[in-house]
Amino acid sequence: MSAVEVVPLAPGAFHLRGYLSPSEQRRVAAMVQALADGPVGFYRPRVRGGGFMHCDMLCLGRHWNARTYTYERQRSDHDGRPAPPLPPELARPAVEAAARVGFALDPDICLVNRYGEGGRMGLHQDKDEDASTLDAGVPVVSLSLGETGRFLLGGFRRWESTTTIELRSGDAFVMGGPSRLRYHGVARILRGSAPPALDLLGRISLTFRQYALEAHDL
Repeated sequence: MSAVEVVPLAPGAFHLRGYLSPSEQRRVAAMVQALADGPVGFYRPRVRGGGFMHCDMLCLGRHWNARTYTYERQRSDHDGRPAPPLPPELARPAVEAAARVGFALDPDICLVNRYGEGGRMGLHQDKDEDASTLDAGVPVVSLSLGETGRFLLGGFRRWESTTTIELRSGDAFVMGGPSRLRYHGVARILRGSAPPALDLLGRISLTFRQYALEAHDL
């Protein structure tokens, strides 16, 4: 890994600035592109209320259903195709980022979000995993590629105040322990801020999760 600045933001919440080197960013971006070009690529999820999310999504390992807020093996809310497996080499940087700030993570899910013009994500909690991981505070780890995202870190109620963090290409963010269920979101994407050498339009966010502490079949 490149020189990394670890910034604690709250108990269990850490911003790892410059976590992925330029070459590692290119490697991860190439893996995402290869998956997106496969038979199960990005799509625009439709949520419970009937509207669409403001980003495209590709789920690896298990699919997150945007209508039921549950995980499943197939994309039953879209095309019925099975979720592609999560490649261990894609998950490795997330495992190492978690370990760097004192957490153990064995991810079997990655939600890849692609933000373009007008991309954003409302405040929400990542609480659809099994109770065993939520209760244990097993972290969620995100990796950012491409354009900078203005990330919002809130409290444990939607109306509590938020802190804005600029997540640049190559940054990691770890949220676990007592911060595992904090509200968070993406306010906006800073257009034109991607590293030129990455040759990536928009922003890619890879969010790694562990569904349960023990093996669990859906």
